[in-house]
Amino acid sequence: MKITVNRRAHFNAAHRLYRKEWDDETNEAIFGKCSNPHYHGHNYDLIVGITGEIDRETGYLIDLKIVKDLIKSEVENAFDHKNLNLEVPEFKDLNPTAENIAVVIYNKMKPMLDPKFDLTITLYETPRNFVIYKGE
Repeated sequence: MKITVNRRAHFNAAHRLYRKEWDDETNEAIFGKCSNPHYHGHNYDLIVGITGEIDRETGYLIDLKIVKDLIKSEVENAFDHKNLNLEVPEFKDLNPTAENIAVVIYNKMKPMLDPKFDLTITLYETPRNFVIYKGE
């Protein structure tokens, strides 16, 4: 019997969507106002889902404090109130789209979890725009 537990988190970050090898006109045509050379910000909402079997001894799937602490160390400390393009090493050569941010979060958190767990990252860039990543 598999079950999923979720932990919600929040962080604020600035970014610019652009490709270094494109000129400003091409970047603006593809990314619109999100390619503003002076950056723009979002209030991101994150849901981290852990799926697996309930432990018979504890009744937990996983202690949610573990998930809370992982989010704090791997996401909030790394991304909150940062310019993703300039201050987060993972985005030095990676466009910080919502899709790529979700994959980076997954790749930072997955190795920290017991391999028996499946991980799902749901990232809301706005209340209406979100992505879900479950790994490859």
